[in-house]
Amino acid sequence: MEKDTQPDAVSSVLKVFGIVDALSEKKEIGVTELAQRLMMSKSTIYRFLQTMKSIGIVAQEGESDKYRLTLKLFEISARALEYVDLIDLANKEMEVIAKQTGETLHLGALEGSEIIYLHKIDSTYSLRMHSRIGRRNPSYSTAIGKVLLSALSEQELQILLRDIEFVQHTENTLKNIEELKQELALVREQHYAEDKEEQEVGLHCVAAPIYDRLGHIVAAISVSLPIVRFEKENLAHLVRMLHQAGRNVSKQLGYQHYPVAE
Repeated sequence: MEKDTQPDAVSSVLKVFGIVDALSEKKEIGVTELAQRLMMSKSTIYRFLQTMKSIGIVAQEGESDKYRLTLKLFEISARALEYVDLIDLANKEMEVIAKQTGETLHLGALEGSEIIYLHKIDSTYSLRMHSRIGRRNPSYSTAIGKVLLSALSEQELQILLRDIEFVQHTENTLKNIEELKQELALVREQHYAEDKEEQEVGLHCVAAPIYDRLGHIVAAISVSLPIVRFEKENLAHLVRMLHQAGRNVSKQLGYQHYPVAE
């Protein structure tokens, strides 16, 4: 009989990782052998394996009771490592812009229908944007989000945002997907996006894309500054700096055809 004094959730996680670890040592392994090695009942092992199979972590060998790991975990870890490289590369470029402007810089990626901040450099000013790494924001009301959404087809955009309510954070927030589509057409044309007090009153953000080696937009770099320090005449200069940063990071990720010339 299995003895377990740990909370159910913690116990389940430990059991799953025990199964993964055991499977990683052999090409394939049966339920009986797993049960013996992990000192768990066959019914428990089978239940966990079926759940892991349903989400693609393990595969069953035909009609037998043998299971093997798929490449799902490898794919997940590869994406995580890619983000580590991306953050390191982007940080160098963001520091250059931060020194020139003194403003807040963000690196963000798309996570579902939201953006997630992967990295940040704070402004040197006392009046600045308050955010944190790991924080999420809506894609439709942020400059980074618009850049990332601009890479999607109309069908992909419809599917991604079909259940999303366009919350009016400010009076400037886009009201629906049709308004967003019009905005994204402009983003695709100019290869940068703006958040004109759409997420937060008094804050203007500009963002430019980063491409991976296959030419897919995987992230965006933005500069955020209070309206009191934003001058329309300076927009072109901010965009040039962001494009330069995006181009340099994209090149190091293996993409040589950034859409905006140096």
